[in-house]
Amino acid sequence: MSVLASVSDGVGHLTLDRPDALNALTLDMVRELTASLDDWRSDAEVALVVLDGAGDRGFCAGGDIRNLYGLVSTGQGGEAVHFFEEEYRLDAAIHEFPKPVVALMDGVTMGGGVGLAGHASIRIVTERSRVAMPETRIGFTPDVGGSWLLGRAPGRIGEFLALTSSTMTGADAIYAGFADYFLESDRLPHLRRALAERADPGSPSEIVLLFDDTPGPSELEANRSWIDEAFSGDTVADILDRLRALGTEAALAALAEIEKNSPTALVVSLASVRAARELPDLRAALEQELRLVTWFFEQPDLTEGIRAQVIDKDRTPRWNPATLAEVAPTTADSALHHDVPTALWP
Repeated sequence: MSVLASVSDGVGHLTLDRPDALNALTLDMVRELTASLDDWRSDAEVALVVLDGAGDRGFCAGGDIRNLYGLVSTGQGGEAVHFFEEEYRLDAAIHEFPKPVVALMDGVTMGGGVGLAGHASIRIVTERSRVAMPETRIGFTPDVGGSWLLGRAPGRIGEFLALTSSTMTGADAIYAGFADYFLESDRLPHLRRALAERADPGSPSEIVLLFDDTPGPSELEANRSWIDEAFSGDTVADILDRLRALGTEAALAALAEIEKNSPTALVVSLASVRAARELPDLRAALEQELRLVTWFFEQPDLTEGIRAQVIDKDRTPRWNPATLAEVAPTTADSALHHDVPTALWP
């Protein structure tokens, strides 16, 4: 079992238990989490749920992309789709759960980890939190409801995070709308105990507030002005031009990060975040993301990106197409309207 599930003192406790893999999600883990939440939905013995990860390095580094690489590279994209369908339904279930879900985003929380914790009703970060949607780095696009969160970040912060694959501190995550509260990591055991000993089972937010600390300054907030100026460009090429024109150290650093990433993924991800901004709810965003994901399974950059970053670790992906100029003008539209084999919400 890679998920530890228990109920005590009215608290349902779910712990991702693959610390050696930074608690990366597998299909079995998704199913174990889903089964527990289904059981607890109407269980009078469970008043709230605490979701965390084993070990002190991270809550969840994302989905198990080594497994994804194996499936997609051997033509088993259909099997991979099943994982994403069940993962997305789990993300929505957490978002819609009728009882408070307290997510402890301590340490690395990326990709699929954001899908779990970022949609919880009470989201806590610490000084060790490193939060990101780094998908463009592997020739992919922000998913698990990440486009929904990015689309609702202040100003053009969402476009910045999606295109650069930048990592947020706890303070940044709160500013960007990915988290709600900041606690020093050594206070988490005290919080867990307080939640179990609460006098009123309906007020976990008030208990969390008793432990809430000031996270310190957010670099995202400090850089908001130039980020908005640059990342309001109509296209990825426009954004790069604006970063070059700004010419500051921070702008050029962002430019350098973007230029490392898949041109195809950049174009599609920009369109995805902006389209998600106009969608009515998380479910609609997840539906859109499933279309994008299945489209990416048919593109060469996803397996190449995983190969370069995770399998061979040579950090020299050979993107195809290699430049933004070579990306077809219809690419984003094709991805956004790609057909999926089954409905996400039967």
